[in-house]
Amino acid sequence: MFAAKLSPALTGPAERATAARGTPRPQTCAVRLIDRRTGQTHRVNGSPLVIFTKLPAEAADELLAGRDRALWEARIEPLGGAS
Repeated sequence: MFAAKLSPALTGPAERATAARGTPRPQTCAVRLIDRRTGQTHRVNGSPLVIFTKLPAEAADELLAGRDRALWEARIEPLGGAS
């Protein structure tokens, strides 16, 4: 028997069980751009900017590209259960 190495993104019991079987599946996440000065989600034409993705680190990097990271942060929120 072997121990599966888990990605930091795979933290729940269902994700650990999936990883232990050797077939990790990324979980869908919501990635939001947050203004550190106000703590609010950035809005575009009044709608919150949210990206739904299975590659949250890449989405966060894209949202923060060209922005002052002292003023902006990307928050990643896992959605639902494991598929």
